[in-house]
Amino acid sequence: MKNRFVLILILSIIVLGAGGFLYFSNGPSADVMYRMDKVTRGDLQVVVTATGTLSAVRTVQVGTQVSGTIAKLYADFNSIVKKGQVVALIDPTFLQASVKDAQANLQRARAQANESKRAFNRAKTLLGKGLTSQADYDAAITAYESNSAVQKQAQAQLDRAEINLRYATIKAPIDGVVISRAVDVGQTVAASLSAPTIFTIANDLTKMQVQANVDEADIGKVQVGQEVKFTVDAYAEQPCQGVVSQIRLASVTVQNVVNYTVIIDVPNPELKLMPGMTATVTILVTKKENVLRVPTVALRFQPPAEQIEVRKDSSSQQDDSARTERGRQFMQRMQEGGGGQSSRQRGGDRAMARLWVRCKNNKLTAILIRPANIDGTFKEIVRGHVE
Repeated sequence: MKNRFVLILILSIIVLGAGGFLYFSNGPSADVMYRMDKVTRGDLQVVVTATGTLSAVRTVQVGTQVSGTIAKLYADFNSIVKKGQVVALIDPTFLQASVKDAQANLQRARAQANESKRAFNRAKTLLGKGLTSQADYDAAITAYESNSAVQKQAQAQLDRAEINLRYATIKAPIDGVVISRAVDVGQTVAASLSAPTIFTIANDLTKMQVQANVDEADIGKVQVGQEVKFTVDAYAEQPCQGVVSQIRLASVTVQNVVNYTVIIDVPNPELKLMPGMTATVTILVTKKENVLRVPTVALRFQPPAEQIEVRKDSSSQQDDSARTERGRQFMQRMQEGGGGQSSRQRGGDRAMARLWVRCKNNKLTAILIRPANIDGTFKEIVRGHVE
């Protein structure tokens, strides 16, 4: 009997606890909390961000047109060179031998041409006196013309050999600084299908450029002459200035994303910027100062229908159920017009948006505004009465 009483008592406690839990869990909900922000005045900027690489405005790769062994180097990394200055020398031994061989061939061809010329003159004289046949005269003419052509060919071979000998002395094509050296003394270079690179010379490092890759979604905002700010890791606290000078039409696909190369001219009077540095670029598209602005996230907010403030009729007082129904209908009309986003107004094609303001009773009411100049964080309020 006693055990039965204890069992009934335990079951009663369980039932009462479950009922209390259900009652309090289904009770009135807490007040809705909003994150509020103020409409302020400030500056707005529309920018395009990208990454790029620094390089000299003009860079020339100095190569060789003849094969051979590097005999001497007259320039090294960071050497300042002038146009026409000798920077390297290829061993000219074989090239000088080729010149001598071509000279000997030319002398032999000249001797043969002179002999055929004398034979032609004799045949011409004899033909005039009737002492030789026309066939012998024609053969003399043919031999003379053929040997003259052989002489010209030998002369061309000599010119080619002398040019190759001159190519063994490599000179700087421009004034500048050597930023790269690809060979050492004693190394053999072979100029078969392409000219091997020996030096890379940058024309003027006081004027550089950034080759930035801009996404196809942002390239339409970029124009020549726009101001640019960028930073490099070496001087992260010192932003640099530049100007967009060229937008190249050739596209570059990187990881299935189409990019376009934008050239940015950069002054470098202190020579702090070096070729090859990675630059984080910010291109200024639009800038406005001291405008009325609102956070962009505020224009994307959609309140529930029961939290919208609905004005009462002047003739009668509506009950809570009617107020909720009107709020639902008002919310439905808003959604049909574009929801919390911008909507098109009748009689015009300019986008409008709704800004929600909290009333004294913690309800929300909408104010129509016309936003513009989005910079990702704020929008400018072009039209609309905001208290």
